[in-house]
Amino acid sequence: MTGSSLWILRGAKIDAQGTATNPIIFTSARASGTRRPGDWGGIIIIGNGVINRTGATILTEGAAAGQAENYAGGTDNNDNSGILRYVRIEFAGFDVSNGAGQELNSLSSYAVGRDVTIEQRLAEGQYERLPALAADLVSRRVNLIAALAPQAAFAAKAATTTIPIVFVAALDPVKAGLVASLNRPGGNVTGVTFIGSSLGVKRLELARELVPNVEVIALLTHPHSPDALEELRDLQIAAKTIGQQLVAVTATSDRDFEAAFASVVRHRAGVLLIGADPLLFQSTEQLVALAARYHIPAIYPSSENVTQGGLMSYGASIPDAWRLAGTYAGKILKGAKPAELPIVQPTKFDLGINLKTAKALGLDLPWFLQQRAAR
Repeated sequence: MTGSSLWILRGAKIDAQGTATNPIIFTSARASGTRRPGDWGGIIIIGNGVINRTGATILTEGAAAGQAENYAGGTDNNDNSGILRYVRIEFAGFDVSNGAGQELNSLSSYAVGRDVTIEQRLAEGQYERLPALAADLVSRRVNLIAALAPQAAFAAKAATTTIPIVFVAALDPVKAGLVASLNRPGGNVTGVTFIGSSLGVKRLELARELVPNVEVIALLTHPHSPDALEELRDLQIAAKTIGQQLVAVTATSDRDFEAAFASVVRHRAGVLLIGADPLLFQSTEQLVALAARYHIPAIYPSSENVTQGGLMSYGASIPDAWRLAGTYAGKILKGAKPAELPIVQPTKFDLGINLKTAKALGLDLPWFLQQRAAR
C-alpha cells in the first residue's frame, strides 16, 4: 500500500534471507515502471536493547505517542529482532511531519539487541564463489541458511550437515541429490521446488502457439546452472519428439546478453525461451529491452517477468515461493526439523501476457491465448 511501512515491534522477529542472485526485495505497491522514491516508508525495527538513557524508552519517528508498542528500548541487550540478509529496500523513505524532522528512512532500527543479524554475501552471478560464501556463513554459526537458488543450495549442503537449509529451486530436488524424497527430505535440507523442467516443455508448446509456423526456437540459459541443465535436457527431448528445432544460447553474466541475442538472430529463431535461472530472473529489464531492440518474442518463467515488460510467461510466482520458504524458515527457527518438512510444490501455474509488449512487437496474439491468460 502506498504510504505504508513494515514495523517489527518489540518481541517480534523478521526473517528475510535472500541470496546474492535472488535478493528479497521490499518495494512499492505501485506497478513496475510507475514506482518512485517515497512511495512507502520502509522497514522499522523496534528492539528491547538498552539505549543511552538506562531504563528509558524512546518514541519512534512517525508513530503515535501514548501507545506502548511504538516505543523502543528496554533492558535486554541480547534481544533478537531477526535477520536481514541479502535484501533490497527500494523506493522507500518519506517525511511524516511536514518538515518537522520526523522521517521514515527506508531502514530504521531502534534499540535492537546484539543478537540481530543483518548480513550480506554477494556472489554477483559468479557461482564458483558460492562454496566459499557458504563456508563463511557456516563458520559464523548461523541458525539457518536460506538458499534461494539451486547453486546456493548445493554449496550450503556441501558446507554443512547440521545447520538447517531452506532452498527454492526450479528442479527436481530428489533427482538432483538435494534431498532423499519429497515427503521426507531427510538430513538438514528442505524447501520449495517448481519442478521447472516440465514447465519448460509447456513454454515450448506456448512458443508454437504464439508463432504457429516457427522453424527455430531458442533457449537462453546459464551453462553452469543445475536447474537450467535439466530444463535444457527435457526441452531437447520434447523438441525432438515433435520435430521442432531448438538451439541453446548461453550467458554467465549480464555482459553476455548482447552476444546471446545476436546469436539468436543468427540462428533465425522465431521465439526465445528465457531459462529458469536466478541471473536471468534478476536481469528481466535488460532482457526485455534487448528483446524489443532485436524484435524477438520472448517467453519467461514467471509472471513477475511480464509485469516488468516481458511478453509472455508461464509458471509459478517466484516471490510466492520465497514467501513459502520464509514460512519454513520460521518453523525451523521455532524448533521444526527440516528432515520432517515435506518439499513444497506450488500448485498454481499461470499464463501471463503483456498486451502492450505484444503490440510493440507487432504480434497479433491468438484469442484463445488471451482468454487463458491469468494477467
